[in-house]
Amino acid sequence: MRSSRNLAYFSSPFTQAPGISASPSEENMRYFNVMILGPTQSPYEGGVFKLELFLPEEYPMAAPKVRFLTKIYHPNIDKLGRICLDILKDKWSPALQIRTVLLSIQALLSAPNPDDPLSENIAKHWKSNEAEAVETAKEWARLYASGA
Repeated sequence: MRSSRNLAYFSSPFTQAPGISASPSEENMRYFNVMILGPTQSPYEGGVFKLELFLPEEYPMAAPKVRFLTKIYHPNIDKLGRICLDILKDKWSPALQIRTVLLSIQALLSAPNPDDPLSENIAKHWKSNEAEAVETAKEWARLYASGA
């Protein structure tokens, strides 16, 4: 079974990326508790963001399901925590690893893309007044992703 191999590989401390941790749930080995630290020099710096990652039955032929559990102000993440990221949708490849997915999500925090939004209102704010939107993102990170 590929997911158990992937689990063993991902659980190795050598595959953990800086600022990212993932651990499988004891109740369901397809479910991972994920924490991503907000990247430095981003509006999310200092934040600790909790996500959930689930490997569907079709994995690795289908992308993992990932969503933010921590509230975040980002044009590519909606209020339910769903993420607009090509490798989670039409650009998925069975060759991709969970680690790659999580690194891509971390990179998305450094480079929000308001031209491909999941949250229209936040994208409009980002485009019309980026400085103000960045301040709102920083405030939300402080309020909701303090790591407490």
